[in-house]
Amino acid sequence: MNPKKIKYIFKQALKSMWRNRMMGLASVGSVTAVLIILGFVLIVVLNVNNVALVTKETFDEIAVYLDDDISEDQIKEMGDSFKEIDGVLGVAFQTKDYALDKLKEDWGKDAFLLEGLRVNPLPNTYIVQLKDVSMSEQVISKLETFEGVEDVQYYKDAVNSLIKIADFVKRLGAGLIIMLLLISIFIISNTIKITVLNRHKEIELMQYIGATNGYVRGPFMIEGILLGLIGSLVAILIISLGYNYIINYLAGRYVALLSGISGYMVGVEMILNDLIIIFLTIGIGIGILGSLVSLKKFLSV
Repeated sequence: MNPKKIKYIFKQALKSMWRNRMMGLASVGSVTAVLIILGFVLIVVLNVNNVALVTKETFDEIAVYLDDDISEDQIKEMGDSFKEIDGVLGVAFQTKDYALDKLKEDWGKDAFLLEGLRVNPLPNTYIVQLKDVSMSEQVISKLETFEGVEDVQYYKDAVNSLIKIADFVKRLGAGLIIMLLLISIFIISNTIKITVLNRHKEIELMQYIGATNGYVRGPFMIEGILLGLIGSLVAILIISLGYNYIINYLAGRYVALLSGISGYMVGVEMILNDLIIIFLTIGIGIGILGSLVSLKKFLSV
Protein backbone atom coordinates (compact mmCIF):
# COMPACT_ATOMS: atom_id res chain seq x y z
CA MET A 1 0.00 0.00 0.00
CA ASN A 2 1.44 3.36 -1.01
CA PRO A 3 1.94 6.25 1.45
CA LYS A 4 -1.04 8.21 0.06
CA LYS A 5 -3.44 5.38 0.83
CA ILE A 6 -1.98 4.93 4.33
CA LYS A 7 -2.29 8.67 4.94
CA TYR A 8 -5.93 8.61 3.77
CA ILE A 9 -6.79 5.65 6.01
CA PHE A 10 -5.33 7.31 9.12
CA LYS A 11 -6.90 10.67 8.24
CA GLN A 12 -10.35 9.12 7.88
CA ALA A 13 -9.92 7.17 11.13
CA LEU A 14 -8.97 10.30 13.08
CA LYS A 15 -11.83 12.33 11.51
CA SER A 16 -14.27 9.58 12.45
CA MET A 17 -12.96 9.46 16.03
CA TRP A 18 -13.41 13.21 16.37
CA ARG A 19 -16.87 13.16 14.76
CA ASN A 20 -18.05 10.43 17.16
CA ARG A 21 -15.92 11.52 20.12
CA MET A 22 -18.57 10.86 22.77
CA MET A 23 -18.96 7.24 21.69
CA GLY A 24 -15.19 7.11 21.33
CA LEU A 25 -14.79 8.24 24.94
CA ALA A 26 -17.23 5.55 26.03
CA SER A 27 -15.19 2.97 24.09
CA VAL A 28 -11.91 4.16 25.62
CA GLY A 29 -13.51 4.21 29.07
CA SER A 30 -14.79 0.65 28.74
CA VAL A 31 -11.41 -0.65 27.60
CA THR A 32 -9.71 1.25 30.42
CA ALA A 33 -12.15 -0.17 32.98
CA VAL A 34 -11.55 -3.73 31.77
CA LEU A 35 -7.78 -3.36 31.93
CA ILE A 36 -7.79 -1.60 35.33
CA ILE A 37 -9.78 -4.49 36.81
CA LEU A 38 -7.47 -6.95 35.05
CA GLY A 39 -4.44 -5.10 36.43
CA PHE A 40 -5.93 -5.07 39.93
CA VAL A 41 -6.62 -8.81 39.76
CA LEU A 42 -3.12 -9.53 38.45
CA ILE A 43 -1.50 -7.43 41.18
CA VAL A 44 -3.54 -9.07 43.96
CA VAL A 45 -2.86 -12.57 42.62
CA LEU A 46 0.86 -11.87 42.14
CA ASN A 47 1.19 -10.48 45.66
CA VAL A 48 -0.77 -13.32 47.27
CA ASN A 49 1.19 -15.91 45.29
CA ASN A 50 4.45 -14.17 46.20
CA VAL A 51 3.53 -14.14 49.89
CA ALA A 52 2.68 -17.86 49.70
CA LEU A 53 5.94 -18.63 47.90
CA VAL A 54 8.11 -16.58 50.26
CA THR A 55 6.26 -18.03 53.24
CA LYS A 56 6.99 -21.54 52.01
CA GLU A 57 10.66 -20.71 51.54
CA THR A 58 10.97 -18.76 54.79
CA PHE A 59 8.92 -21.02 57.02
CA ASP A 60 10.10 -24.42 55.87
CA GLU A 61 10.71 -25.00 59.56
CA ILE A 62 8.70 -26.71 62.26
CA ALA A 63 8.80 -25.45 65.84
CA VAL A 64 8.74 -28.28 68.39
CA TYR A 65 7.95 -26.99 71.89
CA LEU A 66 9.21 -29.17 74.75
CA ASP A 67 7.80 -29.81 78.20
CA ASP A 68 9.57 -27.97 81.02
CA ASP A 69 10.04 -31.08 83.17
CA ILE A 70 12.26 -33.10 80.81
CA SER A 71 15.99 -33.40 81.53
CA GLU A 72 18.90 -32.19 79.43
CA ASP A 73 19.77 -35.77 78.51
CA GLN A 74 16.25 -36.33 77.25
CA ILE A 75 16.43 -33.10 75.25
CA LYS A 76 19.68 -34.24 73.61
CA GLU A 77 18.26 -37.69 72.84
CA MET A 78 15.17 -36.11 71.27
CA GLY A 79 17.34 -33.91 69.07
CA ASP A 80 19.31 -36.92 67.85
CA SER A 81 16.08 -38.78 67.14
CA PHE A 82 14.60 -35.84 65.24
CA LYS A 83 17.61 -35.87 62.88
CA GLU A 84 16.83 -39.48 61.93
CA ILE A 85 13.31 -38.70 60.72
CA ASP A 86 12.92 -38.97 56.96
CA GLY A 87 12.36 -35.51 55.49
CA VAL A 88 14.34 -33.61 58.14
CA LEU A 89 17.24 -31.55 56.81
CA GLY A 90 18.56 -30.25 60.11
CA VAL A 91 17.74 -29.62 63.76
CA ALA A 92 18.63 -26.66 65.99
CA PHE A 93 17.97 -26.30 69.72
CA GLN A 94 16.72 -22.99 71.09
CA THR A 95 16.68 -22.47 74.85
CA LYS A 96 13.82 -20.70 76.54
CA ASP A 97 16.22 -17.96 77.69
CA TYR A 98 17.37 -17.36 74.12
CA ALA A 99 13.73 -17.24 72.98
CA LEU A 100 12.93 -14.61 75.61
CA ASP A 101 15.97 -12.49 74.68
CA LYS A 102 14.96 -12.68 71.01
CA LEU A 103 11.41 -11.68 71.88
CA LYS A 104 12.71 -8.63 73.76
CA GLU A 105 14.85 -7.73 70.75
CA ASP A 106 11.85 -8.01 68.43
CA TRP A 107 9.73 -5.83 70.71
CA GLY A 108 12.32 -3.06 70.66
CA LYS A 109 11.35 -0.07 72.80
CA ASP A 110 8.40 -2.01 74.22
CA ALA A 111 10.68 -4.72 75.63
CA PHE A 112 10.45 -3.16 79.11
CA LEU A 113 6.99 -4.75 79.35
CA LEU A 114 8.71 -8.14 79.61
CA GLU A 115 11.08 -7.13 82.38
CA GLY A 116 8.52 -7.78 85.11
CA LEU A 117 8.20 -11.47 84.30
CA ARG A 118 9.15 -13.61 87.31
CA VAL A 119 9.15 -16.83 85.34
CA ASN A 120 10.11 -17.29 81.71
CA PRO A 121 6.85 -18.55 80.13
CA LEU A 122 8.50 -19.61 76.85
CA PRO A 123 9.38 -23.28 76.28
CA ASN A 124 12.63 -24.85 75.14
CA THR A 125 12.28 -25.42 71.43
CA TYR A 126 13.70 -27.50 68.63
CA ILE A 127 13.63 -25.88 65.19
CA VAL A 128 13.30 -28.68 62.64
CA GLN A 129 14.13 -27.71 59.07
CA LEU A 130 12.42 -29.64 56.30
CA LYS A 131 14.08 -30.99 53.17
CA ASP A 132 10.85 -30.24 51.30
CA VAL A 133 7.61 -28.60 52.49
CA SER A 134 5.67 -31.41 50.82
CA MET A 135 7.01 -33.75 53.52
CA SER A 136 5.68 -31.61 56.36
CA GLU A 137 2.69 -33.82 57.20
CA GLN A 138 4.69 -37.02 57.70
CA VAL A 139 7.41 -35.22 59.69
CA ILE A 140 4.86 -33.53 61.98
CA SER A 141 3.02 -36.81 62.60
CA LYS A 142 6.27 -38.42 63.77
CA LEU A 143 7.34 -35.46 65.91
CA GLU A 144 4.03 -35.51 67.76
CA THR A 145 4.62 -39.12 68.88
CA PHE A 146 7.67 -38.22 71.02
CA GLU A 147 7.18 -38.12 74.77
CA GLY A 148 8.07 -34.69 76.13
CA VAL A 149 6.78 -32.77 73.08
CA GLU A 150 4.27 -30.19 74.28
CA ASP A 151 3.24 -28.79 70.90
CA VAL A 152 4.25 -28.71 67.22
CA GLN A 153 3.67 -25.59 65.16
CA TYR A 154 3.88 -25.15 61.40
CA TYR A 155 2.62 -22.47 59.02
CA LYS A 156 1.03 -24.76 56.44
CA ASP A 157 -2.53 -23.61 57.21
CA ALA A 158 -1.56 -19.98 56.60
CA VAL A 159 0.09 -20.86 53.27
CA ASN A 160 -2.91 -22.91 52.14
CA SER A 161 -5.26 -20.07 53.10
CA LEU A 162 -3.25 -17.64 50.98
CA ILE A 163 -3.36 -20.00 48.00
CA LYS A 164 -7.16 -20.37 48.38
CA ILE A 165 -7.53 -16.58 48.47
CA ALA A 166 -5.44 -16.28 45.29
CA ASP A 167 -7.62 -18.90 43.53
CA PHE A 168 -10.81 -17.09 44.58
CA VAL A 169 -9.47 -13.75 43.32
CA LYS A 170 -8.53 -15.41 40.01
CA ARG A 171 -12.02 -16.84 39.50
CA LEU A 172 -13.83 -13.66 40.52
CA GLY A 173 -11.51 -11.52 38.41
CA ALA A 174 -11.88 -13.81 35.40
CA GLY A 175 -15.66 -13.49 35.53
CA LEU A 176 -15.54 -9.69 35.78
CA ILE A 177 -12.97 -9.44 33.00
CA ILE A 178 -14.96 -11.62 30.57
CA MET A 179 -18.10 -9.56 31.21
CA LEU A 180 -16.30 -6.25 30.71
CA LEU A 181 -14.48 -7.54 27.61
CA LEU A 182 -17.82 -8.30 25.99
CA ILE A 183 -19.15 -4.86 26.98
CA SER A 184 -16.04 -3.18 25.51
CA ILE A 185 -16.34 -5.09 22.23
CA PHE A 186 -20.04 -4.17 22.06
CA ILE A 187 -19.39 -0.45 22.65
CA ILE A 188 -16.51 -0.28 20.15
CA SER A 189 -18.53 -2.18 17.53
CA ASN A 190 -21.38 0.30 17.98
CA THR A 191 -18.95 3.21 17.66
CA ILE A 192 -17.68 1.78 14.36
CA LYS A 193 -21.26 1.01 13.27
CA ILE A 194 -22.23 4.69 13.63
CA THR A 195 -19.27 5.65 11.44
CA VAL A 196 -20.21 3.03 8.84
CA LEU A 197 -23.83 4.26 8.71
CA ASN A 198 -22.72 7.89 8.43
CA ARG A 199 -20.40 7.06 5.55
CA HIS A 200 -22.66 4.50 3.85
CA LYS A 201 -23.12 6.44 0.62
CA GLU A 202 -19.41 7.28 0.44
CA ILE A 203 -18.55 3.60 0.94
CA GLU A 204 -20.97 2.52 -1.81
CA LEU A 205 -19.36 5.02 -4.17
CA MET A 206 -15.87 3.79 -3.29
CA GLN A 207 -16.97 0.20 -3.98
CA TYR A 208 -18.56 1.25 -7.25
CA ILE A 209 -15.33 2.81 -8.54
CA GLY A 210 -13.34 -0.29 -7.59
CA ALA A 211 -11.89 0.39 -4.13
CA THR A 212 -10.43 -2.77 -2.56
CA ASN A 213 -11.87 -4.36 0.57
CA GLY A 214 -8.76 -3.45 2.55
CA TYR A 215 -8.96 0.17 1.44
CA VAL A 216 -12.60 0.43 2.55
CA ARG A 217 -12.10 -1.43 5.82
CA GLY A 218 -8.80 0.29 6.69
CA PRO A 219 -10.12 3.46 8.42
CA PHE A 220 -12.56 1.48 10.55
CA MET A 221 -9.93 -1.04 11.61
CA ILE A 222 -7.48 1.76 12.47
CA GLU A 223 -10.21 3.55 14.44
CA GLY A 224 -10.88 0.43 16.52
CA ILE A 225 -7.15 -0.15 17.09
CA LEU A 226 -6.62 3.48 18.17
CA LEU A 227 -9.54 3.36 20.59
CA GLY A 228 -8.18 0.16 22.14
CA LEU A 229 -4.64 1.57 22.22
CA ILE A 230 -5.69 4.77 23.97
CA GLY A 231 -7.68 2.78 26.53
CA SER A 232 -4.63 0.58 27.13
CA LEU A 233 -2.27 3.51 27.67
CA VAL A 234 -4.69 5.21 30.09
CA ALA A 235 -5.06 1.95 32.05
CA ILE A 236 -1.27 1.43 32.20
CA LEU A 237 -0.82 4.96 33.56
CA ILE A 238 -3.58 4.61 36.17
CA ILE A 239 -2.46 1.16 37.36
CA SER A 240 1.25 2.04 37.62
CA LEU A 241 0.68 5.38 39.38
CA GLY A 242 -2.13 4.02 41.55
CA TYR A 243 -0.25 0.92 42.70
CA ASN A 244 2.88 2.94 43.40
CA TYR A 245 0.83 5.45 45.41
CA ILE A 246 -0.80 2.65 47.46
CA ILE A 247 2.58 1.10 48.30
CA ASN A 248 4.06 4.48 49.31
CA TYR A 249 0.94 5.39 51.32
CA LEU A 250 0.97 2.13 53.24
CA ALA A 251 4.72 2.35 53.76
CA GLY A 252 4.38 5.84 55.23
CA ARG A 253 1.33 5.08 57.36
CA TYR A 254 2.18 1.59 58.56
CA VAL A 255 5.97 1.58 58.64
CA ALA A 256 6.21 -0.94 61.45
CA LEU A 257 3.89 -3.37 59.70
CA LEU A 258 5.41 -3.14 56.23
CA SER A 259 9.00 -3.25 57.45
CA GLY A 260 8.47 -6.90 58.26
CA ILE A 261 6.75 -7.85 54.99
CA SER A 262 8.44 -5.54 52.47
CA GLY A 263 10.12 -8.54 50.90
CA TYR A 264 6.72 -10.05 50.18
CA MET A 265 5.41 -7.15 48.07
CA VAL A 266 5.71 -7.17 44.28
CA GLY A 267 7.16 -3.81 43.19
CA VAL A 268 5.78 -1.73 40.31
CA GLU A 269 9.01 -2.09 38.34
CA MET A 270 8.74 -5.89 38.55
CA ILE A 271 5.38 -6.04 36.77
CA LEU A 272 5.32 -2.89 34.62
CA ASN A 273 6.87 -4.42 31.50
CA ASP A 274 4.51 -7.40 31.64
CA LEU A 275 1.51 -5.12 32.22
CA ILE A 276 2.43 -2.98 29.21
CA ILE A 277 2.65 -6.03 26.94
CA ILE A 278 -0.56 -7.60 28.29
CA PHE A 279 -2.56 -4.36 28.26
CA LEU A 280 -1.50 -3.29 24.76
CA THR A 281 -2.23 -6.76 23.38
CA ILE A 282 -5.68 -6.96 24.99
CA GLY A 283 -6.58 -3.32 24.27
CA ILE A 284 -5.66 -3.52 20.60
CA GLY A 285 -7.30 -6.95 20.38
CA ILE A 286 -10.56 -5.54 21.76
CA GLY A 287 -10.39 -2.73 19.20
CA ILE A 288 -9.84 -5.13 16.30
CA LEU A 289 -12.62 -7.48 17.45
CA GLY A 290 -15.02 -4.59 17.87
CA SER A 291 -14.23 -3.37 14.38
CA LEU A 292 -14.58 -6.84 12.83
CA VAL A 293 -17.93 -7.42 14.52
CA SER A 294 -19.26 -4.10 13.22
CA LEU A 295 -17.84 -4.47 9.70
CA LYS A 296 -19.11 -8.02 9.32
CA LYS A 297 -22.63 -6.98 10.24
CA PHE A 298 -22.92 -3.60 8.58
CA LEU A 299 -20.40 -3.56 5.75
CA SER A 300 -20.95 -6.09 2.98
CA VAL A 301 -17.58 -5.95 1.28
